[in-house]
Order: sequence, then C-alpha cells, then structure tokens
Amino acid sequence: MNYKKDFPIFNNNKLIYLDSAATSQRPAVVINALSNFYEKHNSNIHRAIYKIGEEATEMYELTREKVAKFINASKDEIIFTRNTTESVNLAVYSYFSNVITSKDTILLTEMEHHSNLVPWQLLAKKKNAKLDYLKIDNNGKLNLNELKEKLSTGKVKVLAICHASNVLGTINPIKEISKLTKKYNTILFVDGAQAIPHMKVDIKELNCDFYAFSAHKMLGPFGVGILYARKELNKDMQVFETGGGTIKEVTKQNTVFLDSLERFEAGTQNIADIVAFGTALDYLNKVGMNNIRKHEITLIKYALEKLSEIKNLEIYGPRNANERTGVISFNLKGIHPHDIATILDNYNIAIRAGHHCTMILHKKLNVIASARVSFYIYNTKEDVDKLVKSLLEAKKVFEK
Repeated sequence: MNYKKDFPIFNNNKLIYLDSAATSQRPAVVINALSNFYEKHNSNIHRAIYKIGEEATEMYELTREKVAKFINASKDEIIFTRNTTESVNLAVYSYFSNVITSKDTILLTEMEHHSNLVPWQLLAKKKNAKLDYLKIDNNGKLNLNELKEKLSTGKVKVLAICHASNVLGTINPIKEISKLTKKYNTILFVDGAQAIPHMKVDIKELNCDFYAFSAHKMLGPFGVGILYARKELNKDMQVFETGGGTIKEVTKQNTVFLDSLERFEAGTQNIADIVAFGTALDYLNKVGMNNIRKHEITLIKYALEKLSEIKNLEIYGPRNANERTGVISFNLKGIHPHDIATILDNYNIAIRAGHHCTMILHKKLNVIASARVSFYIYNTKEDVDKLVKSLLEAKKVFEK
C-alpha cells in the first residue's frame, strides 16, 4: 500500500525524504488531531472541573493508556517527558543518582548516541564510579561473551544500551541481553528511540527496567517523550522537577509529593501534542508494526544491494537487512558527507550528514563524519533508485 498519500508534506512536490531517523513526517490525521484539540478541547488538565477541562484530561490520560498498551506495559509505568534525551536524564537523576556508588561500574557501548552517553558520563564523575564500554566488531555488532565477562565481575550496576543504532542500524538483542543482566543483578536501561518506530516492542518480553523513546520519530509531534520505568523501581524514583502538578500536600515547612508518576510531570505539559501522539499510535496500530517491519526489511535489502554497486562507497553496520533498522550510513571516497547532502538536496533528496551525535562511534570507524539515509513507511524502491542515481551524479561532479 502507498502510505505517502497520507502525508501532506509529500503532496504536490517531489520531496524524497530520507531522514526519518532524525524525525519522521506526520500523517494528516495527526496534524488534524493537533488542530482539533486547540479548536474544541483547549484547556489545562487535572485541575479543571468544567467540561472541556475534563475532556482534555481524559484525552491526555487516554494517550498514556495507548502508550502502555502499545509496548505491553502498565499505565502506572509511563512517564511523559519532552523527548528521549529528557527521559534518559530523568532516569539518571531521579533513580540512578541514588543507587550508583564509587564501587559501581556504569556500562555503555561504543555505538551510543550522546543522549545515552553524556548523562552517564556526568553521573560517573559525580559518583566517582567507573565508566566502561562494550566494543563493536567490524560488522557493527556487540559480542555477548564480552558482556557476560564484564557482568560476571558483579560490579556493573547498570547497562545503558540502545535498542538500535542511529548510525549502524544494528538491532541489539535486548531479550538475550536482559537475561544476562538479570542473572548478574544489573539494571538494564534501553534507549529505544531508533527501534520502536520500526518494530513491535513488548516490554514484558524484553524484560528491561527502563525504556526511553520519542513521539516525533514515530509519526507523532515534537516535544513528547516517554520513559517506561518498571513499577518495582519507579516507586523509588525521586522527584526531578518540583512545582505544580506534582503535589499532594504543601505546608509552610514541608511538601508531600504524589504517589503516582504524575509527580514527574511538573507544570503544564505539552498537552495537545501528547493527545495527537495518541492518534499517531492509532495510525501505527492500523498499519501494523509487523507490516512496517516487513516493508522496511524489503527496502533495506534493496537499498544495500543498489548502494553496494556504487564504486568506492563504504557502508557501515550489518549487511543482513534482518539485523538492522531502516538506517544506512556510508561514505563516498573523496567526497565529504556534507557535500553529498548538499548535492542531493539539489535533487530534492533529504539526507543527514555529520557525526550524528555519535563521535565515539565515528572515531571507532576511523571517520569524522558519514552520510546517512533512513527510511520509513512512506518510502519506496523508487526513492532508492533516485538516491542511487543522484549519488552517481555527485560522483561525476567531484571526478571532474
């Protein structure tokens, strides 16, 4: 099925959008849901006892229920934030800052986005804890034997890992990793920003302790993030921001906070966008996450084959389409990624170029930057063909 027609940005133009790993486009139903809220239900939540205030509250909380159902979690394990980055920071400061000590190790991987790296660096320095990394091999994959070896020391308090790499496309085997972390009493934090838009995520099956992601990468609006926090752990999370919406009782000398996770949603939230995110989840459910994944595997396999035919083009990450999401990062010998992106823009093809907030990974790859194309449900094989044709034209420009 051609889903491109559902997205207004593609109407009456020749845009080929290959930057969904940065942010996805929005279907008309999501854009309309945003307008509908402001036109018919605009009110603050959890306080008003008038009709539209109650409606706004119900719509807001309905999205929380939809998120919980989408990942097979409980409603009281879902916290709304602004983005994945804030979700990571919330977990670090409200939970991990209280459990990490100088005797502990914080374990990351060489493929982490800065958002799932810098907060842990700062925490390690603050607590004088050890910071360690799992290496990636030449195929952009982790070695679970190395993970087992590090966990077996008994010193790793938390493993913070991406479900899928935003550069390599590598899908990490979180279910298997979780079995190891549970065996060695290590807390598992997963950055799911690059995975959840592309595949079915079942929190109970993954059995992780925290899972963070963003609405804007999965057809929803900007400014909405999610932190899943396992019920057994979230009761011990300390309030991160204080003020309106977090309070049970205030006296002149003391404050008692809410027992619910609303204690982490201080002040007026991004209500309309959260409501519209609920519509995005409805759209994804209608398409079917398994169907999205099948479409993506077909497209990635085709793209890997076509790109591999271009001389002096180096692709990073697994070559098996089943082992990666819809992301392909590459370099063309003799052409800077920024120049590639600029030339492709002249052909109305939007890609990303740079270090993609993964400087450690790019140093590992021995490059300063890469060009990155990323696909979603509105992309087609024709988009890939036009990409390849334009890259060949770019090569001609620099060969002159």
